[in-house]
Order: sequence, then structure tokens, then C-alpha cells
Amino acid sequence: MTGQGKTSAKAGDFSQGRVSLVIMRLGLPMMLAEFVHVLYNIVDRMYIGHMAQGGTLALTGLGICFPLITLIGAFANLYSTGGATLATIARGEQDDRKAERIMGTSFTMLLITGFLLTVILYISAPVTLRWLGGDDETIPAAMDYFRIYVAGTIPVLISLGMNPFISAQGFPKIGMMTILIGAALNIALDPLMIYTLDMGIRGAALATVISQTASAIWVLGFLRSRRAALRLTGLYLDRAELAGIVKLGVTGFTFKVTNSITQAIVNIMLKAWGGPLSTIYVGAMSLINSLREIMSLPNSGIVMGGQSVMSYNYGAKLYGRVSESIRFIFLSGLAINIVMWALVMFIPEPLLRIFTDDGQLIATGIVCARIYFGAFPFMALQQAGQSTFVALNYPRYALFFSLLRKIVLVAPLTLLLPNIGLGVYGVFWAEFVSQVIGATACFTTMYMVIWRHMKAEQRTAE
Repeated sequence: MTGQGKTSAKAGDFSQGRVSLVIMRLGLPMMLAEFVHVLYNIVDRMYIGHMAQGGTLALTGLGICFPLITLIGAFANLYSTGGATLATIARGEQDDRKAERIMGTSFTMLLITGFLLTVILYISAPVTLRWLGGDDETIPAAMDYFRIYVAGTIPVLISLGMNPFISAQGFPKIGMMTILIGAALNIALDPLMIYTLDMGIRGAALATVISQTASAIWVLGFLRSRRAALRLTGLYLDRAELAGIVKLGVTGFTFKVTNSITQAIVNIMLKAWGGPLSTIYVGAMSLINSLREIMSLPNSGIVMGGQSVMSYNYGAKLYGRVSESIRFIFLSGLAINIVMWALVMFIPEPLLRIFTDDGQLIATGIVCARIYFGAFPFMALQQAGQSTFVALNYPRYALFFSLLRKIVLVAPLTLLLPNIGLGVYGVFWAEFVSQVIGATACFTTMYMVIWRHMKAEQRTAE
């Protein structure tokens, strides 16, 4: 690896300036990047859902693929969350060589993992998709999409897993371009491949793979250039650094994996309790997952920018700035989530019509979405708590609260609530209950373990 052992004033120095402005300077490009990333996933669903023939079935088939798509993203989180955080802390400590070792190790593991996932998921897709709730009616569409998508696993992992290293160095606009390039390609290719070339759902998958490959090439091009503060010079594996990366990254990994497990349980329970309308309920959950991605967007950039600022200042022992970062993430997140909640509660139909014109699917989706998102403002508590645990390298707490909300609460409640009188709607109430309990517990623990001590350190310094 190359790099200077000690760094001076440079891009990515987050110890100066008003904390909220520094976070927004980082967060706004990240937010836009996330928006565009979600957009080109959503564009797939929009075109698929509006197909003249079999649009609803294709959308349901895509919903069956969600747990496996989420699982692939989980491995990007495994190496990027821990790697980018530890690299940023190392830069705050003025040690760029260590930061480059961490980045190189993350990249190597993404390649190894991507190859293994491609082989395993491609071979197991027929059995796995049926286990996830597919049937003779929906499996063909799910298979058509997933087997093409999984062939692009390596570029997906590179673009998702290495892009955080660009933003964490203080180049959020370059990181934003990673997503913009892929999105522009996907938006252009979707109608061409789905309609003009008459490839249907297979065309949507192929457009996504081509777009992610272009994004991956952009990421590698920048990280290998002289402009990067940390340079990627080739394959590198430091076992000592890998242990730290995985220990912290397992939080983001677990969050994604538990999402995948929960989505699988949800699909199974919707099939079991939905009766003749089970396909409609699975389709409604697919719409809800799309809405959730949109509603989480405004906070995503703030959280990612805030984590970089917290990590850097924690490494520099500027605890007052860490405390200010926590406060800003929480208050801005709460305000945004209240606005998102109000939109779903009072005008859900226009949001759902983005993805489908099926009247029955929209009517069912409205009822289910109002339950599912009923406690959405509470997620500001979860976001503030979880991001703080990750940014300050508290892996045990971060892991525990990832498991608490999805595995300890959502999964059992999804199995329990339909059986105690709530029927199929119990699946959606499980999310409501978990948001209230899990988010409150996460934030309260973060305050007791970290935030009040940061405030005390700030008062002492003053």
C-alpha cells in the first residue's frame, strides 16, 4: 500500500467549522446519491408494475427476490461499514497508512465474497425462491429477474462497498457521481430492454447489472487515482485489520441480514394468511418496501455524513463536536420522519400509484401501509442511536440493537400476531410494535452509555 504516514490539513478534515454545516456538506451529496440509487431500483419496479401483461405478477415475483437482494447488500455493509468507519478514525488519528491497509483489506474481501455469492445463489435460486414464498404462478418471473441480477454480484458489491471510502475521505460529490452514473444508465436502459427489446422483467435485471458495473468502474477509477487521499493500489489482506473491520461491520451486515430474514418470514406469513388474495398482499408488501426506501432517503445522507464527522472527531478526541453531531442527527431525523409519516397517513394513494395502476393492489396497499408506517417517527431514535454506536466503534451495542428490532421483535411478532386475532394484518402490525419498542430502547441506551458522557466531556472542556 502507498500513502503518507502522517496527514496534514486536507480534504476530509472534519474538526473545523460548524458541525451541522459540515454534516450537511457531506450529507447532501450522499443524500442525493442515495436518492438516485433508490430511484434506479424504483424505476425497475415502476416499469415492471406498469407492464401491459403480467405487471402485478412480475412485481410480486420481484418482491420474492427482495430477501436475497438484501442479503447481497448485507455483504457490502459487512466490509464497508466497519472499513470506512475505522479508516476515518485512523485519519482522525493522522495515520493514513493504516487507513489504506483497512481500505485494501475491505476491497479484497468484497471480491472474494462476491465470487462465492455468485456461485452459491445462482445454483440455489430455484429452491431458495420457492422457500421464500414463490409458487408456480410467481416463480418464473422471480427466476427471470434474480438469475440475471446475481450474475452482477461482484460489481454490485464493489459499487456499494467501496463508495463509502470515497465519501469518508471528504469527496461526497465524487461518491454522488458513482450513483448518478449508474442511475442515468439504468433509467435509459430500462424502457429499451423491457419494452423495445421485449425482454420484460429480464430486461430490468440486465439494465441494473450494466448500471452497477459502470458505477463499479467509476469507483475503482477514482480510488486508484492520485486525487484520492487514500489510494487503492491492488489486492491486500491484513488479517489484523480484517478482524476489526468485521467486528464493527457485522452491525451493518446483521441489520441487512435480519431484514432479509424478516422479509422471508413476512412473505411466508402473507402467503399463509392471505388466502385467495395472498399474491395481492405480497405485492402490497413489495410496494411498502419501495415506499420505505423513499421515506428513508432524506435521513440517509444526514446519518452517513454524521457518522463520518463523529468518527473523525472521536479519533481526534474532540468530544464536544461528537455530542453536537448526535444532537443534529436526532433532531433533523425526527423532523423529517414526521413529515414522511404525514404523507403516508394522509395521501398514500398517489405514492402507491407510482408503482402500479392495479386498483385492488392500491386499495390493499393503503390499508397495510398506514399500519406499517404508523410509528415511523420513532425511527429517528433508532437512527441516532445506531449510527452513534457504529461511528464510535461500539460494535457490541450496535450488533445487539440490530438483532433486537428485527430478530427479537419483528420476526416473532410476525409469527404471533396473525394467530391472536389480527389475521394477515398482524404481519404489518409487527413492524409498528417493533419500531416503538426497539427504537426507544436503542436511543435510551445510547444516551446512557455515550451521549451524557460526551456532554460531560464538553462541559469540562469549556
